[in-house]
Amino acid sequence: MSRNVAKPRSSMPRLRKPTAADGAQIWSLVKSCKPLDENSMYCNLIQAEHFSDTCVVAERDGEIVGWISGHLIPARQELFVWQVAVGEKARGLGLGKKMLFELIERDVCDDVTHLKTTITEDNDASWGLFKSFARTLGGELTDEPHYERDTHFDGHHDTEHMVTITVPDARALANAA
Repeated sequence: MSRNVAKPRSSMPRLRKPTAADGAQIWSLVKSCKPLDENSMYCNLIQAEHFSDTCVVAERDGEIVGWISGHLIPARQELFVWQVAVGEKARGLGLGKKMLFELIERDVCDDVTHLKTTITEDNDASWGLFKSFARTLGGELTDEPHYERDTHFDGHHDTEHMVTITVPDARALANAA
């Protein structure tokens, strides 16, 4: 008599740089992660191809279950994180924080002194992630209103707070991870 036993899933997805071929899966993942703003599939494809050094995908069994899009801010030693998406199948693993560390530890980020992102006041999950990341990193987190509801969004989107996290030098960073 054979038993129907579920196969164990690998616990932690593999983190890697995205490729253009990942664009459609990234787009689907972002769509499933409310309240993230949906971009066009083309936007996610371009991010994956043109900004792969500052983006991360988490892949498990051929499926993209996590995504961070980001870019280096021109002429500044700052990394801007645009979106963090963790699919339902990969929640509870600390994947968002692991992807942030994967990103900040890349050679392209060696000179980064600050990580920046914007978060609406009511996005508790994002606040929790970035506060936890800053604590583990040993960096200071500050925030202030930046893109304002009426000034920048014509009343159609809540105010986004600019969150800034100081990034310690490479020696301190190696000890934090």
